[in-house]
Amino acid sequence: MKVIKPIKITKKRFSKFGDLIDTSKRKPMSINNGYAKRFHDLMKIDTSTKRGNPIVSIFKAKKRRFPMRIDMMEKHPLGSQAFIPMEDTKFFVFVAPKGNKPNINKIKSFIVPKQTGINYKPGIWHFPLISIKNMNFLIIDRKGKGNNLVIHKFKKDKIYFKK
Repeated sequence: MKVIKPIKITKKRFSKFGDLIDTSKRKPMSINNGYAKRFHDLMKIDTSTKRGNPIVSIFKAKKRRFPMRIDMMEKHPLGSQAFIPMEDTKFFVFVAPKGNKPNINKIKSFIVPKQTGINYKPGIWHFPLISIKNMNFLIIDRKGKGNNLVIHKFKKDKIYFKK
């Protein structure tokens, strides 16, 4: 049995899996006659493989209970996928590097702090959304031709996420 606890996410720690979407250490542009500030170019949306297009959706996430069993992981080989909470709360991500299947020895889990989102690179293995409360997330991902969802089920490996 393998138990994985989350660690604090940083841009450096998460960089091989994708982008951290936050405004820390970013200087905004003043727009709208000073009534707003724009934090520009926070992530790389990658959906163009096989002429895919970016789409914006809202996922209505259910609160997870912990500890929880990680019985599968998924990846989207043709496009990136961003998760942006629509409330001021943290959430968790559970990831593994690109490959034919998730390498259980390289699985990582991160705590994503309030006012922060994440964007997975194409092909990164991840567990579906892990929310700590019932809430909505803004999702930016790919629509188009081709199989952009690969699921791997853990049959023998017993993996648990404990916060």
